[in-house]
Amino acid sequence: MTATVPALALRGLRKGFGPGRPAVDGLDLVVPAGAFYALLGPNGAGKTTTLRMVAGLLRPDAGHIAIHGIDAVADSRAAKSITAWLPDDPLLYDKLTPIEYLGFVGGLWSVPPDRARRGAEALLERLGLADHRDQRCEGFSRGMKQKVALAGALVHEPRLLILDEPLTGLDAGAARTVKAILGECVASGATVILTTHILEVAERLASRIGIIRRGRLAAEGTVAELQAAGGGSLEEAFLSLTGSDRDGA
Repeated sequence: MTATVPALALRGLRKGFGPGRPAVDGLDLVVPAGAFYALLGPNGAGKTTTLRMVAGLLRPDAGHIAIHGIDAVADSRAAKSITAWLPDDPLLYDKLTPIEYLGFVGGLWSVPPDRARRGAEALLERLGLADHRDQRCEGFSRGMKQKVALAGALVHEPRLLILDEPLTGLDAGAARTVKAILGECVASGATVILTTHILEVAERLASRIGIIRRGRLAAEGTVAELQAAGGGSLEEAFLSLTGSDRDGA
């Protein structure tokens, strides 16, 4: 793959759940390879539905999804092998310990066992979970489960990492560690796409931001470009572009 191939390209993406306005309505979006990209929008804008289609959890009604040039619908296995998806409320196998869970996930993606174990140990240490490596996940707090799930998303070293509200349930120290890890992923050449309702997180981390309203892209650009369009702040740009005080949840 050449560097000019985007990490993600969406063309005319559409998904509905019954009569009325579709959740995603002809969305066009391109995320460059190596970007730290924030996808913003009010509740009900279509962010999570879009990311679920990219991750292969929902089939689009129409449109095209390409991940590093791979047709994610026609060749879903190849696309998923280089992608990781972390939902806002991750589900773990509660009877497994973190080290068992990460070994299981590594096996799903055919990561050699020795390499998977080294990666798992390093991730658990980095995320402050080393002392809990052999405890069952069923007794973990929401934040601890979120960290185990993040480690699971990273263990096969994906080229595209998709996260839906990744800082939910994390204390300040854990959130700082997660943000550092995501920054390191981007520095190593991976692409990160996240959603967040905390505009300061997007403003601080993202190299580019897309703003969705009613299933379509309302604006896209660097933080500086969106700030200029909004009259000086990302918050003003967001409210102006989405009319979020009028949108439903």
